[in-house]
Amino acid sequence: MKLEKSQTAQHIIEKISSTASKVGFISDTVLSNALLQIENVGIPNNKHEDYKYCNIDSILKKEFKNIEQNFINVTAINEYKIKDTITLVVVNGNYSEALSDKIILKGLQVHSFANIDSSANKLISTIADVQKDVFIAMNTAFCSNGFYLKIQKGEKLKMPIHIIYISGSETEALVNSRNFIELEEQSEATIIEEQILIGQGKVFTNFLSEKFIAKNAKLNSTLFQNEGNLGYSVNTNQIKQEQDSQYHNHTITLSGQLVRNNHNVLLAGQNSEANLNGLFYSKENQIIDNHTLMDHQAPHCESNELYKGIIKDKSTGVFNGKIFVRKDAKKTNAYQSSKNILLSDDASVYAKPQLEIYANDVKCSHGTSTGKIDEKAFFYLNTRGIGKESAKKLLLQSFAQEIINKIEPESLKEKITLFFEKDL
Repeated sequence: MKLEKSQTAQHIIEKISSTASKVGFISDTVLSNALLQIENVGIPNNKHEDYKYCNIDSILKKEFKNIEQNFINVTAINEYKIKDTITLVVVNGNYSEALSDKIILKGLQVHSFANIDSSANKLISTIADVQKDVFIAMNTAFCSNGFYLKIQKGEKLKMPIHIIYISGSETEALVNSRNFIELEEQSEATIIEEQILIGQGKVFTNFLSEKFIAKNAKLNSTLFQNEGNLGYSVNTNQIKQEQDSQYHNHTITLSGQLVRNNHNVLLAGQNSEANLNGLFYSKENQIIDNHTLMDHQAPHCESNELYKGIIKDKSTGVFNGKIFVRKDAKKTNAYQSSKNILLSDDASVYAKPQLEIYANDVKCSHGTSTGKIDEKAFFYLNTRGIGKESAKKLLLQSFAQEIINKIEPESLKEKITLFFEKDL
């Protein structure tokens, strides 16, 4: 759907025009296509079906300025570190070697886009198509740097990688953060991506990650978001899987004034497997909007999705997921589920699970449920001497724990569990 042409889109293009020359890792053709996408499509507003509950056009009308400076020191990083991990730090979209741990793991390579070789450079924008999404186009046109991470063939990393994305400013800022993560054949890795907001200014973060998982490779990843009421973000993950690969992701959103998560997985090789688990918690006037696409292109593939939401006050939660099975993807096994708890009469949740199937001999199902706290369980705990607030917290923790228990490593699981113990 073509959006109504807006002044916002033109404003964005004008700002990009002054910075586009700095984007050296993007080819001229891709950059040109990105600018055309922004001009022709425009910035989504709530008239667009896929953005019905998050009017991003109105947000970007504000004077968000493109920002790049590094404003944080090593000491400040320590409070975010997770034990027994390799820490990499990205500040306002720029990979900081000085703030990151020294790379000591065999088979792990990390480079800023400014320092990658031609073979790696050719991979950028091969999974994320600028002509399919305006925020991919914006990131491609605006982003002045990023990083490339590669796990070499046959390497199975014993230590998780913890990537901390820090965005922040004292004024309204626009941050375009980007990476390309490649797992070569028969490699394995656990990657934690954590998004943090500091400073006193409102920040709009447009995050894009391209992930390529080669034959027989396995990626276990977690995206952990906790940006508070000053954070506005669009997070796009584009995943491509080859034969016999595995992808396990856990998206945990604990706060953000507006958070839009786009998670698109292409199962391009047969016998590949993808699992998406999501947990989001919204309060006050926050909007958490989750969109997923499982694109089954090859036969004998499996996908599973489970998203859970806890929505309170006047906040809004959204789950919009599609399982797409192409005509050659026979023997597909796909499952999708959305479960939500409303803690207020003023809270809202919208769930739209979808199946689009063009192949025979498949097993696909989806479902959704929304309700309040289980009154019978609540009453049972009360009769056992547990107070109302404690009983409520226990039931919500139990609801969330199904997702949290799937997370690795244990240190991250403990960090997220502690949050729920304090904030629910």
